[in-house]
Amino acid sequence: MRVPRLHRILLLTIVIGIFCGDMRSYAAERSPNIILILLDDLGKEWIGCYGASDIDTPHIDALASQGMKFENAYSMPQCTPTRACLLTGQYPYRNGWINHWDVPRWGRGCHFDPRHNLTFARLLREHGYRTCIAGKWQINDFRDDPAILQKHGFDAYCMWTGYERGNPPSDKRYWNPYIHTSEGSRTYSDRFGPDVYSDFIVDFMKANQDHPMLVYFPMCLPHGPLTDTPADPGITAPLMKHKAMVRYIDLITEKLVTTVNDLGLSNDTIIVWTTDNGTSGRMRGKINGREIRGAKGRSNEPGVCQPFIVWGPGQVPANVTTDALVDVSDLFPTFLELAGVPIPSEVTLDGQSFAPLITGQVQDSPRSWIMAMGGQAGRFDEESQRVAPVFEYRDRVIRNKRYKLGIDTSRRAVTLFDLKNDPAEQDNLIDSTLPEVIAAKESLLRVAETFPEKDGWPRYDPVEPLKDNQPKP
Repeated sequence: MRVPRLHRILLLTIVIGIFCGDMRSYAAERSPNIILILLDDLGKEWIGCYGASDIDTPHIDALASQGMKFENAYSMPQCTPTRACLLTGQYPYRNGWINHWDVPRWGRGCHFDPRHNLTFARLLREHGYRTCIAGKWQINDFRDDPAILQKHGFDAYCMWTGYERGNPPSDKRYWNPYIHTSEGSRTYSDRFGPDVYSDFIVDFMKANQDHPMLVYFPMCLPHGPLTDTPADPGITAPLMKHKAMVRYIDLITEKLVTTVNDLGLSNDTIIVWTTDNGTSGRMRGKINGREIRGAKGRSNEPGVCQPFIVWGPGQVPANVTTDALVDVSDLFPTFLELAGVPIPSEVTLDGQSFAPLITGQVQDSPRSWIMAMGGQAGRFDEESQRVAPVFEYRDRVIRNKRYKLGIDTSRRAVTLFDLKNDPAEQDNLIDSTLPEVIAAKESLLRVAETFPEKDGWPRYDPVEPLKDNQPKP
């Protein structure tokens, strides 16, 4: 029977309405793009929105004013422990990456082994994310396995190789950088490394904008060697170079945010912007006029309490400053919750998701304490022929929103600071008889008692060391 024209129009309208409704539902339910920007050696004293008085960082400050700024976010004290912790969601005492170990330079068979270390990138990729990494890795030697980043969960990669022993060109990460991609490793003559890495990310985002994306950008900046930049060419003074490198971070931040906006993805994207540890000790900045010495490798607040900003106009409340406690172990479960990806039952995490906080559902994180530990170069144990921790139990600091407890390598509590009244950590209250101080110490000691008596060793199946300090073909 022929359907009257008016009925056909009504039927078509209903179908289109159902289809459009489904599309709107899909858009609302789409897993967010996640962009993690990790700076290399940069404390709060160089970020304007944290009170830095020696430099202007307008684009980073705008990221904070349009999103959520954290006051109490911990990294580990140094590069390798932070990076392994955030990738695995496990504290260094559990994943074994307690000390710094520059794999391409020092080798000895040690490497970040995907058979023993699960990253959030692998899980997100398994659940439909397109994944990208650009910048600094340094926990694998790409000569041993050129496709190792794919095994860790990254579809696309553009990485400074780290200094590869026996291969002098690989020392360059800034001007004329030596970079590894799916096409191999080579020098990019007359290029500035941070431009190569950020351009790669922009191209990736343009090519994959119709899919949920994970972008991990562990920048090389502003780690030494100090250098001039395309925006500040020809400068020679060390402090001026450092400032120029920080300003270039600000410009790259703007570049990525602009790309997100131009692609129409701002409502579907969350950016986490933070650092791996404090500034190099050679540098001194100021917060609200108070001089802060760079504290990379140290466990005082400038060394481990980092700038931490979350931006996402479609999901993250704007112009919020929070005292919520978070640390880098929390990124793994937070990213999975944002993406709607379950944590495998066999995976043990130390991190706790703060996704409900950054999406405005709650006003605080689930944490009552955070912890930082690790740093300095590791050692090679000749008996076991493996990289091992320097100490059986590494010193660490544990804090709540007010008090901070320091534990030494003998598992003894040796320092206690009231960060509210003593932010410079000058007055050790470990022997105080004040009831509220004693209660705080006992509470943090109970946390310390949950840690193993001995820290773990890095988990890996050794690879054959390079011979005679020569690069592999």
